[in-house]
Amino acid sequence: MTYPITVAGLQRELPLCKVTDDLYIGAFICFGDAELTVACARELLKLVPREEYDYLFTAEAKSIPLIHEMARQSGASKYFIARKGPKAYMPDPIHVEDRSITTAGVQRLFLGSDDAALIRGKRILLIDDVISTGGSLLAMEHLVELAGGTVTGRIAVLAEGNAANRTDIKFLEKLPLFNPDGTVK
Repeated sequence: MTYPITVAGLQRELPLCKVTDDLYIGAFICFGDAELTVACARELLKLVPREEYDYLFTAEAKSIPLIHEMARQSGASKYFIARKGPKAYMPDPIHVEDRSITTAGVQRLFLGSDDAALIRGKRILLIDDVISTGGSLLAMEHLVELAGGTVTGRIAVLAEGNAANRTDIKFLEKLPLFNPDGTVK
């Protein structure tokens, strides 16, 4: 089963994936789709004027190609990625906990103290591919605040389910939730 969607002017078929016995989601994945990544980055950059933020920020992993392309198109020389685990190259990492609809259990998001120092006192635009429950977005926001930055905007390619009703985010398209038979909830 798939769900047809047009996003950033491009038509795609999203495979429906089981989350629980009575909940399926449309899997939106930019990985490997250069045309979609470029188009979504272009359209997301139109949602928030460049003068409203200093840096772009996302969480690992599906949004990495998207934030990179957004930085390239906007001329940004630096962006930040919250990692799902501490890395040897991260000096004194800070972290927060995250719950996401697509990740089993609790995960942590990490940021090196060197990146945190660059974020301190800066305006940060949070980016995600899909906002659903908002757990990942909230964790990113807490990490930015822990680093001493200020979140000035939240954008995503898709707002899934009730996230489409939020007034604190901007997004390109709505994505419904699905029943096991592929019908929209």
